[in-house]
Amino acid sequence: MAWRCQRLGDIKIWPSTEDLGNFVCTWTPFNPITVRSIISMFDRDNKGGVNFNEFAGVWKYITDWQSIFRTYDRDNSGFIDKNELKQALTGFGYRLSDQFYNTLIEKFDRQRKGQVAFDDFIQCCIVLQRLTDVFRRYDTDQDGWIQVSYEQYLSMVFNIV
Repeated sequence: MAWRCQRLGDIKIWPSTEDLGNFVCTWTPFNPITVRSIISMFDRDNKGGVNFNEFAGVWKYITDWQSIFRTYDRDNSGFIDKNELKQALTGFGYRLSDQFYNTLIEKFDRQRKGQVAFDDFIQCCIVLQRLTDVFRRYDTDQDGWIQVSYEQYLSMVFNIV
């Protein structure tokens, strides 16, 4: 398999969604939103791409997630269903309702089969962690409740998306 990258100049690389999918052996293109999310986490100079050293971090990040995904993909289907997602997120410390797991499956199941692909699992976890981080900033007494104004709420959401 030849590694193809979209290049700008000599030092920045933007892996294509197909290449990331092939890299993790799903042989399907990665969700472009997931690619942007991951690249933005490792893009130290905020130029929209990663250099070789930053890409090494991307590589490790994806392989670490792949290992986690395989742990919870109990039937080795290449997808995580609602029960597997619940086990994974519970393992990460989240305590969520069954109704909310339905919401997550609905949001991150691009194929509408009641299951989440590897790249969408990463995206789900990234979004959930970002939302949790923002919530915790406002939950100063750590009781699981916050009171925010409408503008604070909008700021919270826009800082995530």
